[in-house]
Amino acid sequence: MPLEEKVKNLQDMLMKRPLINLNVDKWKNYVKSAPRNYSMIVMFTALSVGVNCPICKPAYDEFYILANSYRYAHMNTKAVYFAIVDYEEAPQVFQQMNLNTAPVIYHFPAKGSRKKHDQMDFQRMGIDADAMAKFVADRTEVHIRVLRPPNYAAPVVVSLLVMLVLGLLYMRRNNLEFLYNRTFWGIICLCIVFAFMSGQMWNHIRGPPFVMTNPQTRETSFIHGSTQFQLVAETYIVLVLYATVTLGVILLNESVEGKGDSGKRRVLVYVGLGLVVVFFSLLLSVFRSKYQGYPYHFLFN
Repeated sequence: MPLEEKVKNLQDMLMKRPLINLNVDKWKNYVKSAPRNYSMIVMFTALSVGVNCPICKPAYDEFYILANSYRYAHMNTKAVYFAIVDYEEAPQVFQQMNLNTAPVIYHFPAKGSRKKHDQMDFQRMGIDADAMAKFVADRTEVHIRVLRPPNYAAPVVVSLLVMLVLGLLYMRRNNLEFLYNRTFWGIICLCIVFAFMSGQMWNHIRGPPFVMTNPQTRETSFIHGSTQFQLVAETYIVLVLYATVTLGVILLNESVEGKGDSGKRRVLVYVGLGLVVVFFSLLLSVFRSKYQGYPYHFLFN
């Protein structure tokens, strides 16, 4: 296929959709064969539910945002095109590239052969659209400003919450002593801290599954084995572990500052120390399961 026809076809496909779906024929014509005066940024992924790739969908969503941002600002540049190869549609391409994992992003340069740095390192850079834009800029010198679609869910939820709080204050306008209660504000602050430390915001942005089931063994996992992903159940587990360790520290503090009898204070010391030791060990075990090779543990492996 002549170069002019290639570019014209790619521009037509870009007009319809930011990402070009590559089958075997398109892969040969637009990526592997010469002549070519444009770069191709290709994501190899597996979006089928049967493949059970939990990180593929969020990575694809970020890649789509990047491609759409490029189309918005660089429509007529004709320098870079974004494409995807799905395993279910073109397994032969995965075999040609010797790929047994997904997702993977490769840069296919306009001239010369592909080099080691033409593969994006997700472990080091992350899977968000801004990291992908930096990778594209490093390989092609095309700088893309990431434009995310507006999300109105958060302002609506915040507005409803504010209205609910104001309504409660109005209903209890004659009895507002609880606003001066230090314990009340301390519990609210702890809930906010636990929510952010456990990864609730990450869940809100990425939308991960609650648990993950291995299709071969049918085993259900509540803790994801990768440092780049987490499950909703894992978030709740980590939140409970942090909260229990905090409760243990509070009991230890109360045993020192309390004015009760020595027997009660001794019980608080033992209970608080037991909570801290046991649940901090469990928290360290969760950390070790995600960061393979971490050498330290306490009570549990």
